[in-house]
Amino acid sequence: MTEQVAAASGWKRFWERGGWWRAVLLAVVYLALYLATGQLVGLIFGPQIDDENPLADVPTIFFGTALAIIVGSVLLLLFAGSLGWLRELFGRQPIGGRWWMWIAPAIVLAAALLRIFGTDYSRYSVGVVLAIYLTGLCIGFAEELLTRGLAVNLLRKGGYSERVVMLLSSLIFSLLHSVNLLTGQPPLTVLATMGFTFVFGVAMYLTLRVTGSLIWPMLLHAITDPSTMLAVGGLDETHGSVDQLATLAGTSTYLYLLLAIVAVFLVRGRVGRKDAVPGLTTPEGIGSTS
Repeated sequence: MTEQVAAASGWKRFWERGGWWRAVLLAVVYLALYLATGQLVGLIFGPQIDDENPLADVPTIFFGTALAIIVGSVLLLLFAGSLGWLRELFGRQPIGGRWWMWIAPAIVLAAALLRIFGTDYSRYSVGVVLAIYLTGLCIGFAEELLTRGLAVNLLRKGGYSERVVMLLSSLIFSLLHSVNLLTGQPPLTVLATMGFTFVFGVAMYLTLRVTGSLIWPMLLHAITDPSTMLAVGGLDETHGSVDQLATLAGTSTYLYLLLAIVAVFLVRGRVGRKDAVPGLTTPEGIGSTS
């Protein structure tokens, strides 16, 4: 029993130290497990997956995309639970936001609504639409828990400034999408996806800060991916819909880029000490809401 307690304490001490390389390590391990799960699902349920059209039908969506993400979500929750981090991940953020950060969730929501109302749903069955949005909920939960939840927590525990936390967590989020190279996507398409996910990651970080809760980035992410899938008819595609509303939503990429540039100069603060008092401004910026 004593050895088990010591092992558990060592496990917790290792991750409590935080730092960028632990955040990267966690992302790499998650990605490896996610890919391995996808391969296993493909071996077992391959005949039910349409390799040519990832949105072909409900079984293709569930077994081809959703199931591996669901397994990944469970693993991330178990990891967070083993460290006793669930309350700090899903509780109130230790540092607040500024009024200008509300621009981020406003852009995300507006772009998603434009795509939702600008999609030709006649191409899809009701079951496919529901399955895609359910998959989007899983994607939003898993990717935000990993990057804006666990990665941000590890980076903060490492003592980095919030500007660095924003940039590194967004970079990790972007690099996760490099795995699309393994699916045969053209390198330029993958690079475009990674560029978008980086600036979108900044918007999600700002949403985390200004709402004070991980739940809101999860929900906004959860409607962004499925509305994009339905609008363009695929996963991580860069071509747009011919519908004017969905095409207008595509301009949000430039707004994310502009917002990311502004954020580099305006985001301040640091949450790197356990004795930091949320909302208290100090000379080092500990707990600052700037």
